[in-house]
Amino acid sequence: MTTSVRDLQERGFGATLRRDAWWVAPALTALVLGSFAIYATWAAWTGTNYEWGPYLSPFYSPYIRTSWWPLSPAFLILIFPLGFRTTCYYYRKAYYRAFFLDPVACGVGEPRHGYKGETRFPFILQNVHRFFMYAAVVFIFILAYDVFLATRWPVNGMSGGVMAPGLRQFGVGVGTVVMALNVFLLSCYTFGCHSLRHLIGGGVDCYSCARAGKARFRLWRGVTVLNQQHMLWAWCSLFSVALTDVYIRLCAMGVIHDVRIF
Repeated sequence: MTTSVRDLQERGFGATLRRDAWWVAPALTALVLGSFAIYATWAAWTGTNYEWGPYLSPFYSPYIRTSWWPLSPAFLILIFPLGFRTTCYYYRKAYYRAFFLDPVACGVGEPRHGYKGETRFPFILQNVHRFFMYAAVVFIFILAYDVFLATRWPVNGMSGGVMAPGLRQFGVGVGTVVMALNVFLLSCYTFGCHSLRHLIGGGVDCYSCARAGKARFRLWRGVTVLNQQHMLWAWCSLFSVALTDVYIRLCAMGVIHDVRIF
């Protein structure tokens, strides 16, 4: 008598005929995403050591000075990039498996048997992903401007990591390269978004018949190239955001010293 995948799933969580270590991937995903969430919350909560010289942490960009907001300004900013990631099609698959065990892996029994999809609160809010995508695109240009500012060094030097007033000159430090790499990876992730791909070409059956069809086809093809590696860009950009904040934070704390390349 053969045992079907459905029979295994109905037996309960973890029932499977698989002999591989199927639990490793969801466990690692939960560890990495959980660690990032804890670190990002801590970095935003502290409200200190987020800038050094011309460098500004992506968690605090754009920098907002408020008198009416009692918490760190980072909490006003992170809602947009984090909203984009938490509603992302790839990340939804990743954390549904890692945290909700739904489904934990292919051919493995799940803790629940009913499936309601994303039709009820709070999961129905996943449909706002496209609107967070618009905000994420704006943030790419904001962070790119921060990279430009990271090349403007004071002629009179700095004191204690604080920019001195006066003229500015062009210069590149290790922090500038770290920030630029972060923007590159974030751009690949953002501009490879499924919603952006659908926005450009989802409603077009014939590019040659559509208005500005050639331009839209080229854009759609470029987004498709990035979209094919969406998972890779999602993870790389997640690490780059945290690494950029860590580097600037360590410079501001005096733990490491930034090196001027030229």
